[in-house]
Parts: sequence; structure tokens; C-alpha cells
Amino acid sequence: METFKKIFKDWVVPIIAAVIIAFIINKLIFFNVTVPTGSMLPTINLKDKILVTRVHNKDNLRHGDVVVFHSEELDEDLIKRLIGLPNDEVEIKEDGSLYINDQKIDESYIVYHGGRPGRFKVPEDSYFFMGDNRANSLDARYWENPYIHKKNIMGKARIIISPFSRFGRLKLDPLEDLKN
Repeated sequence: METFKKIFKDWVVPIIAAVIIAFIINKLIFFNVTVPTGSMLPTINLKDKILVTRVHNKDNLRHGDVVVFHSEELDEDLIKRLIGLPNDEVEIKEDGSLYINDQKIDESYIVYHGGRPGRFKVPEDSYFFMGDNRANSLDARYWENPYIHKKNIMGKARIIISPFSRFGRLKLDPLEDLKN
């Protein structure tokens, strides 16, 4: 009986504590995702593993953030660049140029222009997202409902953790012109 108590105290309790701590960290602080498509090239590559910090205050989201969110329409979690905040007017022209609230945005991170043009008015409590690989991104421009409600925002992409050759902080090149 003494051996059982020692094993329980030395092994079982620490393992249970570690599992509980890992669960709490995953639900409240950060998690990781594996990118399933090339829609964010060249910022994020296919199969990159990304460390994502949970977003608890949606007011801290900014134009240019790379965000993980749940699409109810597609019933899957996605990672895309935040283009439109609540009440923004977003316009994508035929030539691929982006305007937010009638201001032309320099998107130096875009290498592959293309995709569907359009004009979008982002509703209150919602966001508009696009992939960086505009020619090959099934993003808000193609969804039946192009807006993601704030309740579906999960977190901000922060660090590429795999492959190790790309390990490091995600280079966001945010839309500085629109930040306050």
C-alpha cells in the first residue's frame, strides 16, 4: 500500500496537474495551428505550424493582423489577414489595389495579386479578412456572408514554430497607415 501511495504522489498527481495546466493554457493563453493551404503565401507557407495568442479584447485587433477565426459558413478554423474593422468600407479594385475608407493601402506583403474585386461595408461587431495570396485564396470575397462576427475571433498569429528553418516571429508588415 505504501508503494501505491508513493507512485500516486510522485507520478499520478504531477501528471494530472500538468494536464490541467496545459488545458488552461490552451484555452486561455495560446494554442497552435497547422496551416492547411497556401492562401497566406508568402507570409505563411503551407504546413507551417503557428503559435497563436488568444484574443480576449477584440478592440485590440488592428488592420494587418494575421488572425485565426472560426468560419460558421465553412465550419472550419481559418487564418487570414484582417483587412476591415467594424464600420470600415473596403474596396478591392480590378487591378487588385486595396482601399479602406477611400484610402489606398500599400500592401508590400502581397506578391500574388488577383481574385475577385468588390466593395464591402463591414457591419458593427464584425471583421473582413483576405489571404495574402490573393490569386489563390478562398477568402471573404467569395463567401456568402463575407463578415466574421467578433465572437468567432480566436487569436492572433505570432510565431512560426515549425519548420525549424522558418522559426521566429511572424513578419506581419501591418497596415501602418491605418493604425492610431
